[in-house]
Amino acid sequence: MMNAPRFIIHHLSFIIKKMGFFNLNKNTFKHGVHPPEHKDETNKLPIRQFAFSPLVILPMAQHLGAPSVPVVREGQEVMRGQLLAKAGGYMSVPLHAPVSGTVRKIANVPTISGKMAQGIYLQAFPFSGQEVVEGKPIDWQAASREEILQGIQDAGIVGLGGAAFPTHVKLKIPDGKHCDELIINGIECEPYLTTDHRVMLEQSDDIFTGIRYLLKATGAPKCVIGIEANKQDAADHLASKIPPGMPVSVQVVPVKYPQGAEKMLITSLMGREVPSGGLPIEVGAVVVNVATTAEIGRLLPHGRGIQERVVTITGPGVQKKGNYLIPIGTPLRYVLEQVGADENISEVYMGGPMMGVAVSNLDISITKGTSGIVVFKENDIKRPDKVYPCIKCGACVDACPISLNPSKLGLLAKFEAYDEMATNYNLMDCFECGSCSYVCPSHIPLVQYFRSSKSIVRKRNAAAKAAGQS
Repeated sequence: MMNAPRFIIHHLSFIIKKMGFFNLNKNTFKHGVHPPEHKDETNKLPIRQFAFSPLVILPMAQHLGAPSVPVVREGQEVMRGQLLAKAGGYMSVPLHAPVSGTVRKIANVPTISGKMAQGIYLQAFPFSGQEVVEGKPIDWQAASREEILQGIQDAGIVGLGGAAFPTHVKLKIPDGKHCDELIINGIECEPYLTTDHRVMLEQSDDIFTGIRYLLKATGAPKCVIGIEANKQDAADHLASKIPPGMPVSVQVVPVKYPQGAEKMLITSLMGREVPSGGLPIEVGAVVVNVATTAEIGRLLPHGRGIQERVVTITGPGVQKKGNYLIPIGTPLRYVLEQVGADENISEVYMGGPMMGVAVSNLDISITKGTSGIVVFKENDIKRPDKVYPCIKCGACVDACPISLNPSKLGLLAKFEAYDEMATNYNLMDCFECGSCSYVCPSHIPLVQYFRSSKSIVRKRNAAAKAAGQS
């Protein structure tokens, strides 16, 4: 083998990789990518309280599902933690005051999508101690499953990993299904972000209290906390803090993106594959982000609503990098002023650079789903000079963690063949991790094509459903 021509070795390694033999470690998934991590600048910085903004801006749509519905009036004085908006239905959560202050107006506010949406402008009392209103505590031992789920909804808790899916909906086990294993997601594979890392190191008591609620709510007999190998300190810390007799274990998995995606993590920890179009409960799993778990453990014993969350603020364009506990609704412009953002800002991402969104308006605010703010200067951005045609190299196929064919999907998107993308090539299984775009040598913005295509498919399906019901 040592004397074999170089091209034979190259093609042999390519074939081995294509056949999946490279995936020798059972505690991970096939394919994926390894972008630079960029976590060293903040992963050792403790969580600090962020300054209270004089004005907070609170969109009613901070989660998937129906927006919250205001229950306060303009000019009303409210206390921190007080209910501002009730849930707009089952697939919705309420909103609580992140500061004590006065409701200045209820009007349209800017959002990260670029659209205006209903929201509340809340002016903080300048000299308030910002004490939090106490509610009705929920005892995890005495409460029923239904009472715990209701308490989680009443607290306004959604997935804090970025998806912002209402947590009580995720935890509701459908009839005929059974949760074999509760998975706590401490992977945090997105570059630059260290929010979950610090939560695991600093809020272990809240995490295990939250797990008690989650085990009872799901009926799961055991729990595993999944952590990537670049957070060994967090894994060791949590393993040492597991309460006696609690059915919890910590499992360390290899560093690879997007290891933190639900389906990928289930494969890594349980060796099970969620079927196309299916949910984790189809294979007996429920996955909850570790920061979400900590909030459940922090809020439910006091009957409080969520008013703030931990956010990583980092990137080359930031002077005071760190992990901050920031009131929800804090304007992004105020945040950047406080952390000393560079004057020559080129791009600001809400979330990480792989799955986050580049913002177009600094007047938007921190929401429940904001896990990070990454700031880049002009010299840090390498923009391709042009998009080249697909060369059929297969790099995107090798990278896709759910074994789609991004090259074919991209070609179909170009010709607007959206129905074929969804029907024959499983477009809707794409969770927009960006791995395909990351490896594409032709600089084709594949994930943007798929995001747009999925939106069109959803609108068509909704229109067809409405037409069928009329």
